[in-house]
Amino acid sequence: MWKKVVSVLMVVVIALGLYVSMFGINIGSLEVPNAKDNVKLGLDLAGGAYVVLEAETDAEGEDLDKLMEQTQAVIESRVNEMGLSEPTVTVESGNRIRVELPAAQDAQAALEAIGKTAQLEFVDAWGNVIVTGAEVKDAVLGFDSNSMGNDPGISIKFNSEGSDAFWQATKVALEHKGETVTNQYGTFSGEQILIVLDGEVISAPGVNEEISGGQAFISGNYTQETAAAEAALIRGGSLPVTLHEVNTSIVGATLGYESFEKALVAGAIGIALIIVFMLAVYKIMGVAASLALLLYIVLYIWIYEFFGAVLTLPGIFGILLSIGMAVDANVIIFARIREEIGSGKTVRAAVRAGFSRATSTIIDSNVTTLIAGIVLYQFGTGSVKGFAWTLMIGIIISMLTALLVTRLFVIVIAESKRFGKAKYFTYKKDKLQGLSEKNLPVIEKRKIWYVISIAIILVGFLIGAVRGFNTGIDFTGGTMIQIDMEQQANLDPVEDILKDAGINDATIVYAGENNEEIIIRTGESLDNAERDVILEAIYAEYSLDSSNLMSAEQFGPSVGNEIRTNALKSVLIACALMLVYIAVRFRINFGIAAILALVVDVLTMISIYGLFHIEINSPFIAALLIILGYSINNTIVVFDRIRENIKLNPKMKPKELVNNSVKQTLSRTISTSVTTILAVAALLLLGTPSLRSYVFPVMIGLIAGTYSSIFVSGSIWYEINRLFTKKKYHGK
Repeated sequence: MWKKVVSVLMVVVIALGLYVSMFGINIGSLEVPNAKDNVKLGLDLAGGAYVVLEAETDAEGEDLDKLMEQTQAVIESRVNEMGLSEPTVTVESGNRIRVELPAAQDAQAALEAIGKTAQLEFVDAWGNVIVTGAEVKDAVLGFDSNSMGNDPGISIKFNSEGSDAFWQATKVALEHKGETVTNQYGTFSGEQILIVLDGEVISAPGVNEEISGGQAFISGNYTQETAAAEAALIRGGSLPVTLHEVNTSIVGATLGYESFEKALVAGAIGIALIIVFMLAVYKIMGVAASLALLLYIVLYIWIYEFFGAVLTLPGIFGILLSIGMAVDANVIIFARIREEIGSGKTVRAAVRAGFSRATSTIIDSNVTTLIAGIVLYQFGTGSVKGFAWTLMIGIIISMLTALLVTRLFVIVIAESKRFGKAKYFTYKKDKLQGLSEKNLPVIEKRKIWYVISIAIILVGFLIGAVRGFNTGIDFTGGTMIQIDMEQQANLDPVEDILKDAGINDATIVYAGENNEEIIIRTGESLDNAERDVILEAIYAEYSLDSSNLMSAEQFGPSVGNEIRTNALKSVLIACALMLVYIAVRFRINFGIAAILALVVDVLTMISIYGLFHIEINSPFIAALLIILGYSINNTIVVFDRIRENIKLNPKMKPKELVNNSVKQTLSRTISTSVTTILAVAALLLLGTPSLRSYVFPVMIGLIAGTYSSIFVSGSIWYEINRLFTKKKYHGK
């Protein structure tokens, strides 16, 4: 009785959770916003910009940590003065600072201000440094009480050391008043003191009197806005190290929100397709799985809210991918239940046995996928970390909902007098027997499977080697700029602007509806100042402004090298950890076979990218690791069945072991692949290009991984097992 009560309460919780997530609650003092309005959107959805700055230093260890902490504090001070919403400044990769500016109205201008983060210096007319930003205590907007209109200016306070140095400098300046002096910054009058930031003179006020007491006032042609902005730059102080821009991304708010809306629609369609599939294939058990899936979605949303996680486009893809994979645990359970019913057990006994036998398989297959997510999170950066985070959350929730919630619903249904009958749980008995009696010659035809895999790999690598693999700018370094031209514009002026800027390797292509957008790509790593020159020239030529900038990305060569290195590390470490886990849970021969099958999957994906000249970039690496986890998930299910059949039939020949095990898990493998493809297929059709860059490699990997788990992994285990058996025999 208590199970029925709990299941009814669970349905109520699911319904209430979905309602609150979609519409929110506003009853009296109780107000809960809906998930869409309450979620924190990342830069690629809300619009904004980020810049990664690398420190030019030889410091290591604790000295480097201290240096970067000081640098982070100074940049945080400067960014906070810009008045942007929830900016973040973090240290990453030891010697880099990532500055994120969500929802920046003019991202290019914001990055220009962020770029002015080199050492602040006060220089005399001869180019000698008087004081640095380290001696500045404060700089604020002030008003000149000696002027008729109380004109705005900048009030500066120095510490004791800076006060003395500045006083002496003003005395010298007055002694040379009216003299013309030339220094590295240009020609100035002897009484001028230059304020230099990022190697550029931002102000050159003249000295009218000796300034002692540690306080100075700069007046001139300031407005309140310009005086406040310059005061913020001065107040930011001096950085302890020189920085240079190595990675930048700008996304316009319109482009980001459009991506968000499309992703939500595609996600809803994907979830609906999964539910329809589960109901059609698994009947009454599909109802239980659908309820568990809806609870999974509710838990996912509120856990995301609780941790204050930032939702990104890769994160949305990670959620949908994990939803597709979440059904996998239910499919394993349902396949087991059907087998038990087919063997003659009652529905109740079959349900108990099905869950019992499926539990270890679910844990093993999900742990190996979790390993891929952890490695991806450890070595990924930015949005890729968000992708890994959402995937790991999904794996954990899926195991809990399948082993607890689905179990509860299925048991209640099995104990029902009306629905606790075999016809509601499985196909007709003769169909089930007919399916189990069909021969699946995996081992007999293994050479054919090997030839197919090797042929795909060789052809893809050969074509890729001859034509060259299409590596993205995040791998090689370079710049991408996307601009809304508001019409299909003539590109000749753009080409001339790029050539005038010394860029001769750029490609310019149309994009968007009616070709009203253009995308500029170049192998040159253009920093913010260089991009600004090009953009201003394009704006002037086509009567545009900064609001027409849809997105921009820049990757320095060091970032590209790091991404390639981390990609290789990720694959090797993930494979090593999986090998250890499988060796502990199974045997070493299973582990070796699984890793060799993964190598085939990796090489297959790379070869397909070479064959069709698809861009290899960061999303490809993320997708590659996920496919490693997905493929090993499928392989573990097959190997778990081989292990079980060895215990049940110790005298069965290895050839029959593999054939029977693959045949027994075939419906599960196909069903899981279908549900995962359904979850992400809508994104391929409705998503933005940035989302498709994640979806496409995963779709390829799903197909390759499914093929591998059915035809390759078991065949490789057969070969490895024969080798181990021969060694054991010869040893005796």
